[in-house]
Amino acid sequence: MKMKTIIFSSVLLFSITSCSNSADSNKIEEAEVVDIKVETEAVTSVMKSYKDAIQNLTTEGTVELFTEEATVFESGGSEGTYSDYVSHHLGPELDYFESFTFSDYEIEVEIDMPYAFVTETYIYTIVVKPEEGSDEEGREIKQKGVATSDLKNTDGKWKITKTHSSARSANSSH
Repeated sequence: MKMKTIIFSSVLLFSITSCSNSADSNKIEEAEVVDIKVETEAVTSVMKSYKDAIQNLTTEGTVELFTEEATVFESGGSEGTYSDYVSHHLGPELDYFESFTFSDYEIEVEIDMPYAFVTETYIYTIVVKPEEGSDEEGREIKQKGVATSDLKNTDGKWKITKTHSSARSANSSH
């Protein structure tokens, strides 16, 4: 009788374990498959939209690229939320520029759903408008820059949650 109980218990335990493993594998099969190439292209598109706006000397349409609580860090300082950054720094600054162009632009994107991590390297050239009434040409500033940004995919849409950029003279050997 004792042997029958042991065999029955073993069969019962095996059945429960098999069902449990089967349920787990069903969960794995039900998990959403992520197409890394598609997600990388979507993240790259967000970053390109931001870069294009800056090159067009506008912040129009950029607020939608950031989460409401997104934070901005630039050249060693905290600029607050993206809305703060636009209102007290970037927006007014763009008014002083005649042009802002990026060259030697490279982007690396790493997807780890629901997050993406981006590193951009570039050279940017700014031409500052000459003072009103001046016969002088605009002053040119050329910098080598790097930016890192974190994005989050919420409801199928990528948005920047944090960005940090820094720059140094493009003539720097480092």
